[in-house]
Amino acid sequence: MSMTATLRTLSASTSRPSTLIHRRTFVSGFAKRFISGFGRFATRGTVGVTVLGGSAYAADQYYQRFLRGTVARYEDGRERMRARWAGARDRAKGGVDSMRDMLAGFNLQPLNGIYLEESKPKMRKASTEKGKDDAVPETVDAYSASSDSGSADDKELSAIREKVQGLSEQLAKAHQEHSKSQKEFVEMQNQFQRELEKKDQANRELKRQLLLHKQDSSSSPSASSQMSADDDKKRPLIDMYSELLDLLSEYDTGFDVQDHLPRVVVVGDQSAGKTSVLEMIAQARIFPRGGGEMMTRSPVMVTLSEGAHHVAQFKGSLKQYDLTSERELQQLRNEIEQRMRASVAGGRTVSQDVISLSVRGPGLQRVVLVDLPGIISTVTSGMAADTRDSIVSMSKQYMNNPNAIILCIQDGAVDAERSMVTDLVRSMDPTGKRTIFVMTKVDLAEKSAVNPQRIKAIMEGKLFPMKALGYFAVVTGRGNTDDSIEAIRQYEEHYFATSSFFRSGALKASQMSTRNLSYEVSRCFWRMVQDSVQEQADTFRAHRYNLETEWKNTFPRLRELDRNELFEKGKDDILDHLADLSRIQPHTWEANMVERLWKEMSNPVVDDIYLPAAQGTTASNFNTRADIRLRQWANKELPRLSIQSGWEVLLGNFASALQPHSKDKQADLFAALKEEVIKQCRNQHVALADSVDKLRVIQMNTLEDRAVTSTHQWDDAVKFMETTLTAQLKAAQEQNHTMVGPGATERWLYWQSKSKEQSDRDATVQELNKLLEANKDHAERLVADELTTVRKNLETRGVSVQDPFINETWKHMYREHFLMRSLANMQECKKAFYHRELATSQLHCDDVVLFWRIQRMLHITGNALRQQIESSEARQLAKQVKQILDSLSHNTEMKQQLITGRQVELAEELKGVRSIQEKLDSFIASLQDEKRS
Repeated sequence: MSMTATLRTLSASTSRPSTLIHRRTFVSGFAKRFISGFGRFATRGTVGVTVLGGSAYAADQYYQRFLRGTVARYEDGRERMRARWAGARDRAKGGVDSMRDMLAGFNLQPLNGIYLEESKPKMRKASTEKGKDDAVPETVDAYSASSDSGSADDKELSAIREKVQGLSEQLAKAHQEHSKSQKEFVEMQNQFQRELEKKDQANRELKRQLLLHKQDSSSSPSASSQMSADDDKKRPLIDMYSELLDLLSEYDTGFDVQDHLPRVVVVGDQSAGKTSVLEMIAQARIFPRGGGEMMTRSPVMVTLSEGAHHVAQFKGSLKQYDLTSERELQQLRNEIEQRMRASVAGGRTVSQDVISLSVRGPGLQRVVLVDLPGIISTVTSGMAADTRDSIVSMSKQYMNNPNAIILCIQDGAVDAERSMVTDLVRSMDPTGKRTIFVMTKVDLAEKSAVNPQRIKAIMEGKLFPMKALGYFAVVTGRGNTDDSIEAIRQYEEHYFATSSFFRSGALKASQMSTRNLSYEVSRCFWRMVQDSVQEQADTFRAHRYNLETEWKNTFPRLRELDRNELFEKGKDDILDHLADLSRIQPHTWEANMVERLWKEMSNPVVDDIYLPAAQGTTASNFNTRADIRLRQWANKELPRLSIQSGWEVLLGNFASALQPHSKDKQADLFAALKEEVIKQCRNQHVALADSVDKLRVIQMNTLEDRAVTSTHQWDDAVKFMETTLTAQLKAAQEQNHTMVGPGATERWLYWQSKSKEQSDRDATVQELNKLLEANKDHAERLVADELTTVRKNLETRGVSVQDPFINETWKHMYREHFLMRSLANMQECKKAFYHRELATSQLHCDDVVLFWRIQRMLHITGNALRQQIESSEARQLAKQVKQILDSLSHNTEMKQQLITGRQVELAEELKGVRSIQEKLDSFIASLQDEKRS
C-alpha cells in the first residue's frame, strides 16, 4: 500500500459512525501525536535523502512501516472506544426504558404540568371518597395542591414528578452535549483532514526528491534502461485499468457479456447535480454549464488518479490542461462542449460516443466514473423524438453491467415522488448491492423547511423502495457557477457543521460531505475490481482459445494479418501493378484509344453531323453542312471528350492489371479497395489546359483534309462506314421494337402483351409508314399539314395523341429509315474510287469521304493521346494513386468498409482479445503486488 493511500485510510476511518461520540481528548491527543511524529519523520526522511544518498528506498520502506504501525495503534484505540460507547449507550437506553415503564403505570407523559385523560377518573374517585365535591383538577400541580399532603398517593405522585423532571433534565443535557460533541467532532475531522493533506503534500515532495536522487544516481545507460523498466512495472493501477476499459470499449461497443469490468456509472434526473458531484470528486470545474439546458449529451468517462500536478488530458491527445488556471479550465470546458455537439450531429440530441478524459491531481481518489445524460420527463422542442427513450436505454445499457457501481443522484430540493431515477435504478439493481444513493442540494431542502424526519427516512433507505449500499448527503455549490472548488468545499463544511438536519440526527457524520462520498466510492470500486477482474481474465482466455481454434481450421496456412496489415499488403500490390502499365505496347494503346473514342463519338457523329448534313439536296450542300458542324464540334466538345476517353483507357488498363491472375484466397479481400482507388482517380482527374489546346489544333487540321489518295484508304473508309451504320441500325431497330411493343408472334408464343402507350405508338407508326412509302426521300421533320393528317387518321381509329407524341415517334422511325437508305447507298459506293466523277453527280458518295476524315482524325488523336499518356498522364496517375492510398491509410472507417471478410474479422478479433488478455494479466499481477505491499 502506498503512503498516500495510508493517509487516506486514516482520514476515512475517522468518519465512521462508530466514532461519532467518544472522548474528544482521545481523538485530539492521537491526532496531535500522529501529526507530531509524522512531521519529525518527514524531516528526518528528507535529511536521510541528503545524507544517505543511495538509501532512499530504505527510508521510504521505513516510512511505510511507521505509518502501518501508527494505523494499527489507532485501530486498536478505536475498537476500545467503540466498546465503551456501546456500554454507555446500552445503560442510557436501559434508563430510558425504565422511565417509560414507570410512566406507563400512571398513564403520565414526561412533560411538566400535563396529565393523560385516563387519570381523571382515578382522581375523581379519590376526591369523592374524601367527601369533597370539588371538580377534578386540570393539572397534576392543581391536583397535588388540593389533595391531602399526608396521603400516600400524593407523596408517590410527587416523587414520580420529581423523577420525571430529573430524567427530562438529564435527557436535555445529554442531547445538548451530544449536539456539541457532534459539532466539535465534525470540526476536528475537518481540521484533521486538512493537517493530513498538508502532510500528504510534504510526503509527495519527499517522494519527488527521492525520485530526483534516483535519477541523478543512475548515470549509466544500463541503469537508465533498468529504471525505465521498473517505472513500467510501477505504472499506477488506475491508469492501467483505464487503458483496459478503453480497449474493451473499442473491442465491445455493444457492452456484451465480455465487458463486465466495474465502472462508476453516474445517473440522475436532469439538473439533479450529477455533473457537480463529479466535479467535486475530481476537484475541478471541468464541465460546461447551461441554465436549465441539457449539457451532457454523450457519456463522459473520467479516470481519476493521483499526480503531482492537477491536470486533465483527453484520450489520444498530448495536450494537458492545467486545472489550476482559469483560462485553461475554460478551454477544457469549450473542448468538451464542442466534442459533445459534434457527437450529436445529424439531428440527434444524445449520442453513444464516449468522451474519455483523465484527471490527475494531488489527493484524488483512484476511480473511473461515467457521467451519463440526465433523465428527462418530457421531450421539448428542438429535441429528437426519441431523446427520452435513448437516454433511458443508454442508462440501462451501462447499469446492466453486473459489476457497475451505480451512483444514484437525487435532488434534495425536489419532492422525492417526482424523481424518475430511483425506480430505474431499482429495476436494474433490486438488492442494492452495487448502488450508492447521493442526495444533493441539502442546503436548499433545509431552506424549504423540509421535515427532518423525512430526510432521515430517505438516508436510512425507508422512504424509497430502492435499496443501496450507502446513503450520502452533499452540497455542491451555492448556485454561483463562478465559485471555486475550494470555496464550495468550505461552504459545505460550514453548512454541515451548523445544519439542523445534523443536530436533529437526520444526518450522520459519515453520511455527509463529498469527501466521505469519494472515499466510499473508491472503496466500493476497488473492491468490485478485485472481485471481478479474475473472472474477466478467464472469460477472455477461453474466448481466445476458441478464436485460435477457428483460425487453424479455417485458414491453416495464412498469417494472422489484421486490417491495417492487410491494407499495407493491398497497397503494395496496387503499386506493383501500377508499374505494369509501362509494359503495354504502343499499338495496343492506340487501338484501345480509337475504340474508346469512337464508342463515345459514334452517336453524336451520326445524329448531329451526318444525318443533318444528308438533308442537303446536292453534294456541295452536304459538304458545307458537314464542314460547319464538324468545325463546331471539333472546336468545343471533341478535344475534352478525347482527353477524358484517353484517361478512361488508362484507368481501364490499370483495372485490368489489378485483376488477380491466380487463385489467391486473399485476392478478393482487396477487390473493394482497388475499385475505390480507380473511382477516386476518375473523379479527381483534371485535364490540363495546354493539352486540350494542342489536341484541338491537331484534330481541326486533320478534319480539313478531304483527299483520299488510295483505294486502300477508300476501302477502309467504306468498311468503317458500313460497320458504324450497321451497329447504329441494329440499335435503332431494337429501340423501335421496344417502343411499339411485342409483335403478333411474340404475343402468341411468349404470352406477352402491349401497354397502352405501346399500342398508341404502334398505331402512329403505321400511319407514319404511309408517309415514308409515299415519299422515300422525305425530309427529317414533319410539316403541320402532315401532323394534322396523321392525328385525324388516328382519331378515326380511336387513338387520341398529341403532336409532340407524333414528332417523337417520327424521329425514331426516320432515323431507322435514314440508316437503311444510307447503307443501301454505301453499297453502290464501294467501287466508286476510280469513278468519283460519277459518284459526285450520280452516286452521292460524299458521305464516304466524311467517314474517312473522321476515321483519320481518330487515328491521329489516338497517337497523340498515347504520347501524352507516356509523357504525363501515367505519372499523374501514379501520383494520384499514392495520394489516395495514403489518405485511405489514415481513414479507419473507410478501411473497415473496403477490407472485409471473415478472415480479417477473425484476425482483428484475435488481436483485440490477445491485447485485452495481456492487459488483464498485467493488471492482475500489479494488483496482487500492491496487496502484498
